[in-house]
Amino acid sequence: MVKSAAHQRKAVSPETAFGHVLRSVRKSHPLSQDDLGAKSGYHRTYIGMLERGERSPSLRTIFNLASTLGVAPSEIVRQVERLVGKR
Repeated sequence: MVKSAAHQRKAVSPETAFGHVLRSVRKSHPLSQDDLGAKSGYHRTYIGMLERGERSPSLRTIFNLASTLGVAPSEIVRQVERLVGKR
């Protein structure tokens, strides 16, 4: 049986999608990982790990980063949901 092209593409994990969204929002402000880390209280290496999808953020982290970036946490989650849904 042949799978459709949509089924053959690799699914995007929520962590990877969050990383893409975080990087996009951060760069639109424009902040470095170091700047975002300093303003939000996280280390720049943790911001990098989030952006690479190596760590899964807690709900508290999502809220803290969203507040620092001046966006609604729901907007970040909505964008993540769109990316995860594109399989």
